[in-house]
Parts: sequence; structure tokens; C-alpha cells
Amino acid sequence: MNFLLRPPSLFVFLLIVLSACKNTPKPDSMTETTYYTEAHRPQYHFSPPTHWMNDPNGLVYHKGVYHLFYQYYPEDIVWGPMHWGHATSTDMKHWEHKPIALFPDENGYIFSGSAVVDHQNTTGFGTEENPAMVAIFTYHLMEGEKAGRTDYQTQGIAYSLDHGDSWTVYEGNPVIGNPGIKDFRDPKVFWNEQTQAWTMLLVAGDHLQIWGSNNLIDWEQQSEFGKNQGAHGGVWECPDLFPLSLDGAGAADAQKWVLLISINPGAPNGGSGTQYFIGDFDGKTFTSDQTEPLWIDGGTDNYAGVTYNDTPDGSRLFIGWMSNWNYAQLTPTQAWRSAMTLPRTLHLETVAASPRLVSKPLPIHNPASASTSTYEVPVEDILSISNKDINQSQIRFDWDGASVNLDFTNEEGQVLSLSLDKEEQTISLDRSQSGYVGFEERFKNDQQMSWTPLEGKNELNIYMDASSIEVFVNGGQSVLTAQFFPLKPYENLTISQPGNSPLKLNSFEMTPIPSIWR
Repeated sequence: MNFLLRPPSLFVFLLIVLSACKNTPKPDSMTETTYYTEAHRPQYHFSPPTHWMNDPNGLVYHKGVYHLFYQYYPEDIVWGPMHWGHATSTDMKHWEHKPIALFPDENGYIFSGSAVVDHQNTTGFGTEENPAMVAIFTYHLMEGEKAGRTDYQTQGIAYSLDHGDSWTVYEGNPVIGNPGIKDFRDPKVFWNEQTQAWTMLLVAGDHLQIWGSNNLIDWEQQSEFGKNQGAHGGVWECPDLFPLSLDGAGAADAQKWVLLISINPGAPNGGSGTQYFIGDFDGKTFTSDQTEPLWIDGGTDNYAGVTYNDTPDGSRLFIGWMSNWNYAQLTPTQAWRSAMTLPRTLHLETVAASPRLVSKPLPIHNPASASTSTYEVPVEDILSISNKDINQSQIRFDWDGASVNLDFTNEEGQVLSLSLDKEEQTISLDRSQSGYVGFEERFKNDQQMSWTPLEGKNELNIYMDASSIEVFVNGGQSVLTAQFFPLKPYENLTISQPGNSPLKLNSFEMTPIPSIWR
């Protein structure tokens, strides 16, 4: 998925390609004291060292390493000729910046896609002893778009024999041409155990196409899905498809398939969002009797998320781009722009008698060594906390499920307000007075999503990090992700109930989370 704005001249494009610039692990302009210390810079989320970033791409695990590729423009903090940036991690907490993986070439910019490890050497690019890591991506030929053509997006591949450190572009690209579809992109590829072959998901404007291949090179379309299902307020993008067992049951009849489709615009709170479908997949065709759109996140700032191939424990591990195309290029950061969500495991659970996709964040700190602050409970009045670590912490508490309000404030009088309304069964976030909000009018709009309160104890788990909040309610049954940009960090938190009703907390913990960068 990508957004086009002020495309550069052909001269600039060729200069970028020929220079083959490399992304260094730590830019020379950054010292040990300034590295990752800019205003609003996330301290435990992934963000690029400098310049523009959007969609996560090529999420794959191989030989003890999690690879994160991403849409990257190494010349500015707004969208430009797309490359694939690259970072790695061994624990999904700490990240190492790697050189740029893929550069624009004569076929176009390098748009979103996926990566696999060709363990059986179906491509012939490697060997079974040293299988190739293969990237599958969309080429976007800007000259074709400018000329008014509809066939300017095609699919290409590249491979690496040194675990992603260097890449060879396949000389036969593109491997899938364009049949005349304007938005024809974002290939997600996985090994299909049912067919013992490769499956590719492609979005084609307003629907999904499913393709198959024995070798990642020669592809054949197998089916379509979604022309008359789901939300269609914008272009479909960034598909993903995977099986999950309902409520953790191991029985085959409890397994369902989940399809992710990002859409822009058309999300419930405006702009970008990711919907999902629950259904069945016979190896070539996906079907679902779902009649209403379901959304993986109720906030405005979780988009284009996809899951990892080949996780060591078989978990379905998800990362999203923490922004929204309504204002992604206007947010008030200077050296870099955009961050990723926390990694989350996805599960299928029964919620209010229906199967729903549930997101659980991976632990970001070691509980044994964390300096958690606990407060005496039960609290039967307003809980007011002043702590310099609030804006970089995990906040967790249990309460009786009644309506509850949380206000994060700073010395500038700015406030970020989160409310859970039991009667209306809604969660709301108000960032209209949260700090810098004037860069785009829609940034100030309230965000609202549904919430199913549990009988008895309910749990709220919040991750605050400089300029973002991720809210997980009742083990991730409801999730809301959003950005904010205060003039100064929030250092005060007030928790209350509407109408001054007694507040009944069963527990409260706040744990500072150290920087992963310094």
C-alpha cells in the first residue's frame, strides 16, 4: 500500500537509483546523546533512524532472527520513491537497523509485499542446505501512472542467500504482469500445506485475488473474494490469510481462516483501517458468510498490518503501521516520520457468543526486573497520580466494569481523554486538546469503538510511548491505537467514574518501560 504525492522528477529518481545509498545503523549526524531523543520519538516502538516509513513488509522469521522490512524513502520525511528498509530482532523487543534491502529500478518503485524462506528450493535460487529468502513485492511504474495507463503495477521478486543482508533482483521480473487493473498490488505469499505449493494473495481494486505457484516464478490465478462483502469505502490493500483455532481448541473442526484486508479510506473513525473476515479456505478459495465488517483495531492509527511467516512456535504474530493516511505526512516530527505498533499475537476467541479476532501485545519488559508502582486498592474515589514516567509506561488495572474515565495531562494543560461507557458499550478517545492537533483538521475528531463489558472484573492494559497510546481491553477483545503529540510529556493521570460515582479498582500497576535505543 502506498500514497502518491508530489512525485519527484525522473532525474531525481535516476539519481536515487544510481547512487544506491545505504541506510547506516546509526546516522553520522546522531551522537550517543542525541540518538532517538527527538521530541515525540517512540522509545520502545520501532521507528526508522531517519526519514519516511510506512507499511511493514516481508515479515519472516529465519534462523533465530525476526526480519522486518518496511516501505522507506531515505531522502525526506514525506512519501517518495519507495524502497524496502530492513531491521532485525532476536526477541521482538530490540531492533538492529540494517542496510536498505530493495531499491527502485527500471520496473518502478518497490511497493508493499511479503517474504518467504524457500526451504525446498522450489525456485532454484539456493539449495536445501542454504535456502533462499525470497521477497515478493509490487512494482509501481510512475511513468505509467503519469501517462494515464492502468497497467503500471506489476509483481516482482528478489532473493537473498545471506539471510537478508544483500539481494539479487530476479532478471525475469515482473513475474505477474498487469491485466489492466489500476490498483493491483501488495502480494502476501505463504506455503500452502493443503496444495503443497505457494499461495499468493493480491488485492485488485475492490476485491481479493488468490494465485498459486509451484516455484514462486510461474503464477496462475485460482479464485476471487470480496466484491460484494466487507467495507468498500476505499481501495483494498495489504491482504493476509491464516488459520486460527477458536478458543485455543486443537480440533480440526474448531479451526477457521482469518483474512485481513486494509482499506483506505473507509475505516469507522475515518481514513485508514484494517478489516477482517472469518471463514473457510479449501486451499484455493476463501469463503465467508460474514455480513458486517469487523475491524482489527478501533483506533485511527493501526494500518496495513500483516503477520509473520515461519514463526518458531507457530504463533500468528502481527505488526501494523501506526499512522493514518488522513494526516500521515503532516504529523509534527522532524528527523523521521512514523512508527510501528507493538508486536501482537492474534487469537480467535468467542466474544458475546461470536468468534472474534483478539490481539495480545508481546511483553515489552521483564516483569522480574521492572520497577512497577502499585497503588493501594480498592480505590473508592478519584485516583490521581503524578509520575514522570507515565508517558513511557505500561498501565494496567482491574475494575468492576462500570463506566470509567482516564485523563492524561501535562503542565501545559493539555489532556488526552479515554472513556469506557458501560451503558453505551463504547470506548472513546478524545485527543482534541492533547497537544499539537492543528496540522490536519480530522486529527481532532473523537474516536469511538464498541466494547463488550464482562460480568464482574474487567481489565484495562495501556501502553504509552512518547506519542502513542495502545489500549487493550479484556485481554485484547477490544483494541484502540492512536497517536498524540503533546508539547511536553504527560506526567499526570486521573481515573474517575462519570457523575462522581465511587471508583472501584481491584488493582493498579504502572511500569516504566526503558528505551530500546539507548
